[in-house]
Amino acid sequence: MSAADRWRSMRSWPARRWSVAAVATTAYVLAVGIPTDLVPNPVFGREIPPTWWSWPSLAVSAVLAGLLAATYVDTGTAAAETVDPDARRGMVGGVLTFFAVGCPVCNKLVLIALGSAGAITWFEPVQPLLQLAAMGLLLWALDTRLGNQLACPVPAIAGVGRSDT
Repeated sequence: MSAADRWRSMRSWPARRWSVAAVATTAYVLAVGIPTDLVPNPVFGREIPPTWWSWPSLAVSAVLAGLLAATYVDTGTAAAETVDPDARRGMVGGVLTFFAVGCPVCNKLVLIALGSAGAITWFEPVQPLLQLAAMGLLLWALDTRLGNQLACPVPAIAGVGRSDT
């Protein structure tokens, strides 16, 4: 099965999956954007203004995370999904985005590890690489999930493997 077939499979998603993708995308933007102060709010602030690539990076990661979340929605048909031993890569990609778009001197973990001078000197230049890694992990996780949905579809058997009771 080609990569194009995996991505084309999203065309057949029911409205429920697309709704979950939209809600998960919005939730991801808020979950990352509020604490990093990309979404202005009275609780969090930034010492260093966001970079030009922060919002586009957050948008791409949010869409990938939303689509990934939608792959976990039951569509009513049983599909024999292979177990992904690296299922955590999507979560790691999401966390990396938080570190990539956040203020380098506002992150307590970075300050503890490197101090404020180290955060500016060492961590800030690495943030774009963290974002590339985040997007790569999210893309890889989504591609794997889409491939697993098409791997071996089987018809649903009433009452088997479901907790409807």
